[in-house]
Amino acid sequence: MMNSKDGLRRWSLFFLLLGGSGNLVAEAFYLDELVVTGTRTERKLLDAPVRTEVVTAQELEKTHARSVKEALENVPGLQLREIHGKPGYEVWLQGVEADRVLVLIDGMPITATTGSSVDVSQLAVLDIERVELVKGAVSAQYGSAGIGGVVNIITRPPASGLSGQFTTDIGSYGDQNPSGEKADPARYSARATIQGGNEQLALRLSASHQHSDGIDPEPETWARPGDEYDRTDISFRTDWSPSGNHRLSAAVARFEEESGSRFTERNPPFFVNQGKDEAVTRTRYTLSGDHGRNSDLRAGWSAVHEILNDDTLKYTGGGVFDDRRAESRLSRFSAHLGKPVGLSHHLQGGVDFNRETLNQTKDGASELGAEPRRQRESQEVWVQDTWMPTANLELVPGVRLQNDSDFGTHSAPKINARYDLVRSDSLTGFLRGGVGAGYRVPNLKERHFTFDHSQLGYIVQGTPDLQPEESVSYQFGGGLSWNRTMWLEANAFVNDIKQLIQTSPDAEATQARNDGVQVFSYENLAEARTWGIETTAGWEPSGNWRLTAGYTLTRTEDVATGDELNRRPRHQARLGLDGPLGLQGLSWSARLRYQSKEFVDAAAGTESPGYTTADLKLNYRFSDQLRLFAGADNITDEQRDFSNASEDFRPVAGRFLYAGLTVSFGE
Repeated sequence: MMNSKDGLRRWSLFFLLLGGSGNLVAEAFYLDELVVTGTRTERKLLDAPVRTEVVTAQELEKTHARSVKEALENVPGLQLREIHGKPGYEVWLQGVEADRVLVLIDGMPITATTGSSVDVSQLAVLDIERVELVKGAVSAQYGSAGIGGVVNIITRPPASGLSGQFTTDIGSYGDQNPSGEKADPARYSARATIQGGNEQLALRLSASHQHSDGIDPEPETWARPGDEYDRTDISFRTDWSPSGNHRLSAAVARFEEESGSRFTERNPPFFVNQGKDEAVTRTRYTLSGDHGRNSDLRAGWSAVHEILNDDTLKYTGGGVFDDRRAESRLSRFSAHLGKPVGLSHHLQGGVDFNRETLNQTKDGASELGAEPRRQRESQEVWVQDTWMPTANLELVPGVRLQNDSDFGTHSAPKINARYDLVRSDSLTGFLRGGVGAGYRVPNLKERHFTFDHSQLGYIVQGTPDLQPEESVSYQFGGGLSWNRTMWLEANAFVNDIKQLIQTSPDAEATQARNDGVQVFSYENLAEARTWGIETTAGWEPSGNWRLTAGYTLTRTEDVATGDELNRRPRHQARLGLDGPLGLQGLSWSARLRYQSKEFVDAAAGTESPGYTTADLKLNYRFSDQLRLFAGADNITDEQRDFSNASEDFRPVAGRFLYAGLTVSFGE
């Protein structure tokens, strides 16, 4: 069998020997990317008054991202946390947990698939134009619940003409393949898109499938640390533009996931092999309109209805048990209006209407108490003004008002500012900051849902009398740019959160079970704080070369005890380098990620080790219709100690080698 180093050498040689006359694709420079999340108006990234970070379409292609999880891996300061007991990942920003990070598709929310957070590994990279991130609760645009920030996935509209694309890849975890054979394909994916139409009417059909056998360092044993899964996405979208000022869009999407976990319950002298099968389906319907696209007065609206089903079934050699079925429904209608006023103001306002429902049963009996279905409704109104009192100063004040069916009314004011210290054809220097109030109502899952991982020794059950969280986020920094190809930015942040919702042991409920399973429940902490510094830098000497770097220092505190918050590493660093490889059409990309140690239990002083991982990607554009690619993820083979998995949160997967191709037609 060839080892991983031999594999890398052979793949590299294969690409070098292919030959051909392919050309590298011309790219727009990063600072010229258009962003909309912070202000809902298109602004170049360098000029945005609200600090925004972007994962571009070029980055998605270079790094061979298959899911939004993989798309976000190299964002400075962002943490991707494994969801305990599931083959998924959630997003933490600025030391703030995923429950307080809004994940949106084209500005509209997604139902949480586990606990209270969105599993971003379930979101395939289908028709994504870019991913925008706004950190902290400083934007009035999308809801005050984004205490930690907003991740907005922007999709591209269907294109006119007739075109299509097919991408597939296959890879191996080597000696950690569950089959026990190093050369077996343990993971593969495929996705395809076909679209067509004219300038008035265009349609697109897309599909994606991802499969993993899981990860298993000891294939001869029953337990398997990395879960097996199959994920399938199918979506259809049509856009109609009856005139240049109006565009209507309709879409339907279907997601299905089947996953299987295997574990050994150790209660010496007994060792019991158990498993859990889980099936998740999401059906999402969206309608939207964009009006006045070529006029001063511009309006837009969106409606989404989503149905999420999450069914789990546990088993042992003796039979099945805990047949749990949960259904969540999300409905939302949003509308906004914007218009320039005078020469220095751009006023915007909007409304959001939301409804959420939850139904959960275990072995056919409701787990929600006397009511078989829980429901929550809210109405929100927001207003924002983009004001330029001078040529160098831009102010963006705003406020969001919320009325909740269970918790009443609340207001959350925000303000952002940008001051240009210097602006010329070659040099730009600026200061930028923001202050915003956040307000998050505990969702139905936190109040009523039972998150059952009894096979792993614990259960998290809802707490009906939780109170809303409130926060204040402070962001302040600045940046320099030279010729729009070299940049340096620094940002200091403080997030103060009151009534922070966390999980804590419930001794009374644990004792009542009398089966060794520890019960946790949600509770409001008095106050927590996260603060730190984020820095990013980049250099693009040409369209083919790019160097990027980022460092984040994060400090946290439970104000009541003085302890640090768990699972927040103090130091994170990112380094990326892209360049050509001599042969025309051949390019490479390297991504390095470092994370320092983190507390598992700050009160007890237990820590998870720090680690460094590196990925290497190769791309060869043989022609406009054919691109070949290969890669090695986690070259350093950094991996957790599975014998101490409760205190080691390093990566689950070790080194992964893969290769693939993209075939396309049309433009």
